[in-house]
Formats: sequence, C-alpha cells, structure tokens
Amino acid sequence: VQLQASGGGLVQAGGSLRLSCVVSASEFTLNRYMMAWFRQPPGKERELVAQIRWSNGVTKYTESMQGRFTISRDNAKKTVFLQIHTLKPEDTAVYYCAAKELGESSFDLWGQGTKVTVSS
Repeated sequence: VQLQASGGGLVQAGGSLRLSCVVSASEFTLNRYMMAWFRQPPGKERELVAQIRWSNGVTKYTESMQGRFTISRDNAKKTVFLQIHTLKPEDTAVYYCAAKELGESSFDLWGQGTKVTVSS
C-alpha cells in the first residue's frame, strides 16, 4: 500500500480545504485496511485527526477534532479525503495520511505529508 497526499496550501482563517490521499493498492487489499489522517503542528507531536475503515466507511474522530473535520473515501478513485471547515490558525500543520491493517495496534504506512498554513 502506497499513499500520496496532496491539497495543502496557504488559506485564510475561516476558509475550507480538502486534502486528498491517493492510495495505491487493490480493492481486495484495501478492504483489510484502516485509513487515517494525522497532523503535526510546528514544534508539536503528531496527532490523530480521524480514521475510516475502507471496507464499510465507518469513521472515528479524535474528540477534539469532531465538528470541523470530515474524513471520507472514494472507492472508485481509491482516495481518502479530509475536509476541514472553518480553518483556524491552530490548524496549521503538516497533514499525513496513514494506513494500517485491521487488527494492528498502530499505523505503519505513511504518506509524505502535505502542509497546511492558516493565516489569521
């Protein structure tokens, strides 16, 4: 499984952004995976934003991320999205998509990251 993230950039506070993560793997393989978006703000540790089970689209959000973040996936395009609404300066971070096989304790496959900068 290979991951390619894109969609970051410089946006004004209050705006919206959609990040994309194209996944290179067969549908058969992806059905065994959990996908996720993490972010790492400057000078801080990486944190989980949201995750989605590829096979059935069930999502889970870190509690502090609920409301302004929406994770989704497009099976046909083999892409995982992260929609961010009402961006705040504190959303400034490098956003990473990640994957793990179901049953694994931690995410072990990572994309290269896409940088989001929110100006006030």
